[in-house]
Amino acid sequence: MAQLALDLQFRPALGRNDFVVSDSNRDAVTWLDRWPDWPNRILAIHGPAGCGKTHLAHVWQTRSGARFVTEIDAAQLEAGAAVILDEPAVTAPATDHPDDRQTALFHFLNRLRELQGSLLLLHREAPARWPVELPDLASRLAAIPAIAVAEPDDTLLAAVLSKHFADRQLTVGDDVIDFLVRHIERDFTAAATAVTVIDQAALSSRRRITLPLVRQVLAERPSED
Repeated sequence: MAQLALDLQFRPALGRNDFVVSDSNRDAVTWLDRWPDWPNRILAIHGPAGCGKTHLAHVWQTRSGARFVTEIDAAQLEAGAAVILDEPAVTAPATDHPDDRQTALFHFLNRLRELQGSLLLLHREAPARWPVELPDLASRLAAIPAIAVAEPDDTLLAAVLSKHFADRQLTVGDDVIDFLVRHIERDFTAAATAVTVIDQAALSSRRRITLPLVRQVLAERPSED
C-alpha cells in the first residue's frame, strides 16, 4: 500500500542570486538592474504565460521594496511608491461604463508621475498593443519601454527544473533533468508542476527520484488535449 504523502510546504528562493539568466530573459534582467533609471520610472515586461515574468518582478521587488497592487486606484499611491501591476485589465468594464478601467489607469499613471513613483507592468502583450480606446492613454502606453521575455530555452528550463528540485532539498541526476526538458511543456509553470507531482509520487511510493520513476509519473499524468 502506498504511503500517504504529507502536504509539506516548501519555500522557493526568489532572490536575485537564485534567478537564472539566459538569452530569453537577459534584456529584462538588464533593464531591471537599471532601475530607477527608467524613462518616467516605468517599465513593461511582456511574454507568454509561464515565461518567468512574475519571478522577475519578485527580483525587482526585493531590490526596490515594490508591492503588487490588484486595483488600479490612484488614491492609494504614496510619494515615491514602487508598484507592480500584473496583467492589468483595461478592456473589461469596472461598472456599466466600458472606459472606466482605462480612465483609472490613465489617472494612475499621471498620479504616479506626480509622486515620482516607479511602476513595473507585467503582461502577455506589450502596452502599445493593448486594445485601448482612450487616445491619451494609448499615447502613454506606447511610450513605455517594453521588454520581451521569451519561452525558456533548454539551458534555462534545465536550470529552473534543477532549482525547483533544490528548493525542495532534492538531488536528481542529469538524466532526469534532460528527460524532463524534452518531455514537459516549455514554460516555468509546467516545470514547477512537474517537480511537485514527481516529489509527491516519490514520497507516496517511498522511492528515490530516478529516471524510471519520472517516466512513470509523466506517463500517468492526464493528457491536456
